[in-house]
Amino acid sequence: MSSRSFRAGLKFYLANNWVAYWPSFRLRHWYYTRVLHYTLGKRSSIHMGAFVTGPHIHIGDNVVINRRVYLDGRMGLTIRNNVSISPEVYLVSMEHDPNDPRFSTRGGEILIEDNVWIGSRAMILPAIHIGEGAVVAAGAVVTKDVEPYQIVGGVPARVIGTRSRDIQYRVEYFPWFDTDIQR
Repeated sequence: MSSRSFRAGLKFYLANNWVAYWPSFRLRHWYYTRVLHYTLGKRSSIHMGAFVTGPHIHIGDNVVINRRVYLDGRMGLTIRNNVSISPEVYLVSMEHDPNDPRFSTRGGEILIEDNVWIGSRAMILPAIHIGEGAVVAAGAVVTKDVEPYQIVGGVPARVIGTRSRDIQYRVEYFPWFDTDIQR
C-alpha cells in the first residue's frame, strides 16, 4: 500500500468514525471542506453520523443532510440548493455489475437539483438525476431518473403523484445540540 492511499484511507476513517460524531457543525464542516475538500454551500448542514466516501461531493446552499445519511462521492455526487435529505438515506454512486463474471464496478454521478425532498431510508442508485422540486418517498429505491416535480415511491420507485411548483420555503436546520444520535 502506498503512503498516498494510506493517507486517503486515514482521512475517510477519521471522517466516518470520529469527525461524524463531533457535536459541532462548525468543526465537522471544517473537516469536510478543508481536509476532504468537499464543496459545502452557505447555510447547509451535515448532521451527525453521516458516512462519506470518495472525493467528489459538491453541496449547494441551504441543504440539510440529516443523521446517518450515506454520501458516496466516488463517481460524483452533486446536490444543488434548498434540498432536504431525511435520515438514513443512501446516495450510492457506484455498484457491482451482477452479470460480470469478474464482479466489476460501474456507476455514475448522482445529480440532485434544487428544491428536492428525499424521505427517510430512500436509496438513490448510481447515475441518477433527480429533477427540480421532485419528492422521493420514504423507503423508495430510485433506479431511473426522476423528472421535475414528480413524486416517486416504491421499490423500484415509480411516479405516484405530482408536486406543486409553488415552493416558498428555505431548508435550514441547525439544532442547538446536534447530539441526538446513538453509535
